[in-house]
Amino acid sequence: MSGKIKVLIAEDSSVILNLTKKILEFQNCEIFSAKNGHVVLEMLAQNDFHVILMDINMPGMDGIECTSLIRKLDNPQKAGVPIIAITGNAKNYSHEEFKAQGFTDFLQKPLNFDVLVEKVKALA
Repeated sequence: MSGKIKVLIAEDSSVILNLTKKILEFQNCEIFSAKNGHVVLEMLAQNDFHVILMDINMPGMDGIECTSLIRKLDNPQKAGVPIIAITGNAKNYSHEEFKAQGFTDFLQKPLNFDVLVEKVKALA
């Protein structure tokens, strides 16, 4: 892919957001961030992204509700954007349950940044 990979990180933890942002910026990614699902939907209405990293537990609108709304968008490009769930509770969900919720893939917290970079590049 030529040019920067546009990644939207939906994460309410400043520590995780900043670490993820720095790691991906070193990988030629242009980073956008949102603290909850409402902001994600606003940003997606104005921009196209190659990948969304979506925290499951966020205030206001969580990642599951936000992902469900994204998948129902009229614009097929926006509705089909790859979304990687980020959760500290992955053991409570199976891979099939994440897929059924509309996620493309998932990552367990604490994040393995090598795997994160690999998944972002594979989906972009």
